[in-house]
Amino acid sequence: MDAANVAERINALFNITNNEIYSMESGLTYHADKKVEKVGYCVNLTLETIEEARLHGVDMMVTHHDAWDEIYGLKVACIEKLAEYGISHYYNHLPLDDSNFGTNDSLLEKLNLEIVKRTHEWEGLFFGRVAEYAEEIELNDLVKNMENLLEEPVKYWRFNDNKVKRVGLVCGNGAPTACLKEAVEDKCDVYITGECNLYTIQYAQFKGINLVIGSHTFTELFGIESLAMKLIENVKGLEAVRLNEEHYEANIE
Repeated sequence: MDAANVAERINALFNITNNEIYSMESGLTYHADKKVEKVGYCVNLTLETIEEARLHGVDMMVTHHDAWDEIYGLKVACIEKLAEYGISHYYNHLPLDDSNFGTNDSLLEKLNLEIVKRTHEWEGLFFGRVAEYAEEIELNDLVKNMENLLEEPVKYWRFNDNKVKRVGLVCGNGAPTACLKEAVEDKCDVYITGECNLYTIQYAQFKGINLVIGSHTFTELFGIESLAMKLIENVKGLEAVRLNEEHYEANIE
């Protein structure tokens, strides 16, 4: 089975309602002319994760993010490195955020939260969720659970004294205040996301909603891991390995 066949198997896992949008947000970026026997999965395509793939003898990388356009020159450098090592690459971004086995749903499941509604819609894809605990918990306990799951420090701001029952979540980059506004309107006790800026914090304070910030990468890890596990369940003889990434984001002030 080559990379194109593996990509087809991945695409078959999704309920695709708009082919144009789906192809804008996922697909093969490099196809090496070789059989795929081992897949390496991680959140980001970077020179460092490509090196990890080489060290693990990976034939194809499956990531959540393509190389970011905002990191000027990275896409070209990644394609050159993939070609040098003969490693194919596939990514799946917003469809995975939307999916019932993707980034948001996978993290909520591990936090023992029940999904109430899908939120934050873009072109028919929903990249956020509102979820609830069966019983209220303390904010500090939620933070500890997050740190244990993500294996990194988690920043948080307490802007009300309530226990946590209702949670708004946008895995990855939910820093824009427009994203937080939905959680406020859905009467969430806390908003969880993977990035923030000054406006995010001040708007949370203004509206009195607690704020919990992991990192963009590790709030989304469980979604790409879930995708990789589904893939190997559906492709006999295919092996999957997690590619390590740095926890540098957690230290950004």
